[in-house]
Amino acid sequence: MLIYLLDTSGPTAGVALWQDGTIRYEAVVNHHMTHSEAALPMTEEAYQKTGLTLAKTDYFAVIAGPGSFTGVRIGVTTVKALAKAENKPCIPVSALEAMSRSQGRFDGVVCPMQNARRGQVYAAVFDGLTGANLLEDQPIALDDLIVQAVQLAAGRPVLLTGDGMTAYRGDLEQMGRPELVFADASHAYLRPASAVVLAAEQIGRAVNADVLKPYYLRPPQAVRQRNLVEKAEHE
Repeated sequence: MLIYLLDTSGPTAGVALWQDGTIRYEAVVNHHMTHSEAALPMTEEAYQKTGLTLAKTDYFAVIAGPGSFTGVRIGVTTVKALAKAENKPCIPVSALEAMSRSQGRFDGVVCPMQNARRGQVYAAVFDGLTGANLLEDQPIALDDLIVQAVQLAAGRPVLLTGDGMTAYRGDLEQMGRPELVFADASHAYLRPASAVVLAAEQIGRAVNADVLKPYYLRPPQAVRQRNLVEKAEHE
């Protein structure tokens, strides 16, 4: 079985190929190209370097969100097109769950967070040993997240990761919480290899390409602005 995965949900863009329990290819870039410019060349290189083909791919997986509205849309649109061309199913994968899995086993809780700006993050909390979801994906104020994560950890350490950790590191350090552990640079982002393994475990979630859609935790800015305008017009 061959699974392809694309991630364009955050600052990095990544591609991975999984075949019969083995990671055949993984690549991550963090450069000045847009994800729309990087996605297809990275995909072509993955297949060229492994000698594998799109036609032999059984599932097309994508980080469907949460994340950057534009980035998530690019990833989902790209994977929908690839899957439809090959008449194959798609597997949507959660960015936060994949980010947690990128840490490996951890004797505590893992708190992946993405920068949602305005003092908020998109975050969740997972048990570092079992992978159980202890706090559902949600937009949340940084202070509230840490309080809940520490409570859920029940005396164990809290491993922070993601671009939200990087963006708010100064604020997090100033909290003076001894339970907080910061992921190092090699683990502070979503690893495509971890995400494609997760996709392999979640084949039961596969959907037709026409059904695949982005997973947002809040409406895009344009939608929120339109709603505010419409509300004002009716007041």
